[in-house]
Amino acid sequence: MQTATYFFIFLNLSLALFEEPAVYPLPFLATSVLEVLCLLVFLGRLTHFAKVTLHNVFWKDTKNICIIVAILLSLTDLVLYGVLRLYDVRSIRWSRIVRPIFLINFAESRQIRRAFRSIRNTLPEITYVFLLFMFSLLMFSLMALKLFGERNLQTAEGLPYFRNYLEIVFDLYVLVTTANSPDVMMPAFDFSSWYSLFFIAFVIVNTYIFMSLFLAVVYNNYKKHLKVMPGGACD
Repeated sequence: MQTATYFFIFLNLSLALFEEPAVYPLPFLATSVLEVLCLLVFLGRLTHFAKVTLHNVFWKDTKNICIIVAILLSLTDLVLYGVLRLYDVRSIRWSRIVRPIFLINFAESRQIRRAFRSIRNTLPEITYVFLLFMFSLLMFSLMALKLFGERNLQTAEGLPYFRNYLEIVFDLYVLVTTANSPDVMMPAFDFSSWYSLFFIAFVIVNTYIFMSLFLAVVYNNYKKHLKVMPGGACD
């Protein structure tokens, strides 16, 4: 039963690769039949679990309620999407976001739920570090706007360079990952090599200091919550 449950969970999650818009598109009828099959298996597994569990215990377990709601939402979305396709109305499968619920909430997924709870409990404790990082990013973006915004610089594509504050925030956020380095700094560097000091300071503060601090806080708090997480059959 556990192997079969995991197989159909994996199959249900994999449907996103074949549904429009898809990496490997399949006809809607094929993906819908597979999805209905998966939902029937999930419903059968839940019915089997209900028959070997006390009635009041089954309905008090939020995991079971989440699975029932996810099945109903998926079926509703599937029917609505199919009807809209008959009338050539474009829509999206919004129920895809509920599919991981099956992976988390079945009784066999105790370890996944423990990891999920640890992540959830860790999030409030890393908020302060994240807010400090965002404050640093916003302040550097404001400095970049003042430094480069009035100099009428252009990118290699001929677009305005660092003249819109929100675009600056996004570009510098990407620079934290170094994905756009050194392209993002070349127009300023070509104008004056001294401007490289701004980007060096930004990378040191945000990439090397804040990201290391952020990772350390996430790791330590996750490990702490994972150690204190109680076990038990009802997890």
